[in-house]
Amino acid sequence: MLSLADVEDAQQRVNEIARHTPLERSTPFSDLTDAEVYMKLETFQRTGAFKIRGAANKIGTLSESDKQRGVVTASAGNHAQGVAMAATRAGVDSKIVMPEYAPVSKIKATRSYGGEVILDGVDYDDAQARAHEIERQEERKYVHAFNDERVMAGQGTLGLEVLEDLPAFDTIVVPIGGGGLISGIATAVKGHLDDVRVIGVQASGASSAAASVEDGEIRELDSVDTIADGIATRAIGEKSFEVIQQHVDEIVTVSDETIALAVTQLLERSKTLVEGAGAVPLAALLEGAFEYDSGERIVMTLCGGNIDLNTLTTIIIRGLVQMGRYLKIRTELKDRPGALQGLVNVITGFDANIYSVSHDRTSRDIAVNAADIELELETHDRDHAAEIVAKLEQNGYEIDILSWVTSGCWLWATGLSPYATAYRFWESCPRATPHVQPGAVQPCGDLSAGMGCWTRPSELPHPTHSPLSRFVPWGWGLVPIYG
Repeated sequence: MLSLADVEDAQQRVNEIARHTPLERSTPFSDLTDAEVYMKLETFQRTGAFKIRGAANKIGTLSESDKQRGVVTASAGNHAQGVAMAATRAGVDSKIVMPEYAPVSKIKATRSYGGEVILDGVDYDDAQARAHEIERQEERKYVHAFNDERVMAGQGTLGLEVLEDLPAFDTIVVPIGGGGLISGIATAVKGHLDDVRVIGVQASGASSAAASVEDGEIRELDSVDTIADGIATRAIGEKSFEVIQQHVDEIVTVSDETIALAVTQLLERSKTLVEGAGAVPLAALLEGAFEYDSGERIVMTLCGGNIDLNTLTTIIIRGLVQMGRYLKIRTELKDRPGALQGLVNVITGFDANIYSVSHDRTSRDIAVNAADIELELETHDRDHAAEIVAKLEQNGYEIDILSWVTSGCWLWATGLSPYATAYRFWESCPRATPHVQPGAVQPCGDLSAGMGCWTRPSELPHPTHSPLSRFVPWGWGLVPIYG
């Protein structure tokens, strides 16, 4: 199994290529979470992600004959760039198999670093199968993205840097795809700090590690579905699983909605561009996915910043929706002069900015003398959005909200503090009745059969105050619905 000595041995080889990236305390997120939050900014690494560390260590330990035959690997993007750069710097030919739907920006970057890119398959696992074919046919050395102890050791040098810059901390939060990064980091930090806590985070749509740890054996998913493409793997590696079982204290999952919120918050509050996979540690903090104490020193491993601009646009919109700063609505108007102006007057009376208006008279779902109207609005926050919707309905407009998650929720009026209990499936509803008595429960939305709910925070399995409550109107907290 991977040892601390392996990680320390890798450090010199990694330092020849990789940067020592900054570790900075985040005042905004420390204030938001009531913890001491530090960001390990691997977004400033060469190639924009941590993967160059493992690639540099692996390629640096190859024999001369292996180097002459070249290397091959499979990657969704970041490992591809790391291998391409490390191989080019070492004078080694590299072939990189990437999924057909890999972000265009990562494909172009890999080529720019000197790698020959081959597009094959719909996800990482398909690309890996093709890469192994090339390995056998051309006798190249395969550089695995995570299931290789020398790659894991290289990734672990990130943990050594954290220890150098912050010798004492309580918790480090690390993304998990295949498990190579968290294996290396856990080995490094646990080798130096006896009481440090290592928490892994996965996207809920690609939670192979969480399922594997729960079952005690590796579980392969049939498919993955997440905006965090850098950690979208169907199964973790055997070698990394062994280390995870030994050294990782907890694995949690986060939704794509919260990942989008985390990316947006990092951009706005820290002026830092982080890809979805790199933002999952903050998403876990925002979602209250794990418990922590007030003042706890928490290191977030922001492992990469390589995000496709088209994907970034979608993520920003989702993040704005979660913060209540983007509202998309639909209504029906009589097709007569002044009808649209009347609607606009109500909206502008609340100081909302109208991004766009879609006016459709041809829809089959409306009367002949009516028009279907869709509006995209810039709003201040969830309270502001709720006020606009309420006022429109008071003026007789039937409003369909297109930008809110409306699967159903329960709102709990605390009436006690600006903090509120919030878990997964959190959301604020624009139709919440104001001034509900403290402790009262109000149904909202359509509840699917089989769903249950808790009506008081004391009835939650492990209640906590989540920072997500900051994005819910003052005094309101969401009591989650579990299927």
